[in-house]
Amino acid sequence: MEEYQKFAEEKLGFRFNDVNLLIIALTHRSYVNEHKSAHEHNERLEFLGDAVLELVSSDFLYRNYDYPEGVMTALRAALVRTESIGDAGKELGYEPLVRLSRGEKHGSERAHDVILADCFEAVIGAIYLDQGYEKAKEFIAKHILVKIDTILEEGSWRDPKSYVQELAQKIDGMTPVYRTLKEEGPDHDKKFTVGIYVGDSLKGTGIGHSKQEAQTEAAREGVKKYRTEQK
Repeated sequence: MEEYQKFAEEKLGFRFNDVNLLIIALTHRSYVNEHKSAHEHNERLEFLGDAVLELVSSDFLYRNYDYPEGVMTALRAALVRTESIGDAGKELGYEPLVRLSRGEKHGSERAHDVILADCFEAVIGAIYLDQGYEKAKEFIAKHILVKIDTILEEGSWRDPKSYVQELAQKIDGMTPVYRTLKEEGPDHDKKFTVGIYVGDSLKGTGIGHSKQEAQTEAAREGVKKYRTEQK
């Protein structure tokens, strides 16, 4: 219990009134199934934290940007997507405190990223209950909302496949095509590697658990390459 309070003091800047909220926030369902002494996992806190995160993000965008609803929705989605909040969790360094079953500890990288993102939302829920809305808002601003300038600069709020097609047609006068470069792993945990080509030029590669996911990652890399070449 003390290590969780120490984490709160060092990384969050305050002591929890009820540190059990933080412990629950970092407890995966699989841990409760394996350890009968643990009675609660983080899914309810995740539900609450997700709502607080969406409200704070929406409020921030409304007050600071005069964009149409569709653009605001895309910007919010970019801020709160699994990759963004999972990365924020890694930066906070709470991964060693996450309580998982033995099986989940050896799960895929993608599964771990999803778990870290879920925990991040649950931690928001725990902060909201223990410290109130303003503290939760400060936490979100510090770890999530600061990413908005990068998202706007990179255009990562836009649909990557539509955006890279737009860039390819504008710059090279061609439509990109996707080619599956590799398939590996068992059927229940298959990984696809996909390349995006404009003519004979490889513009990016992506890895995912579906061809669609891999194509999206390849498109995202393609966008980055085009933007780098334009600078």
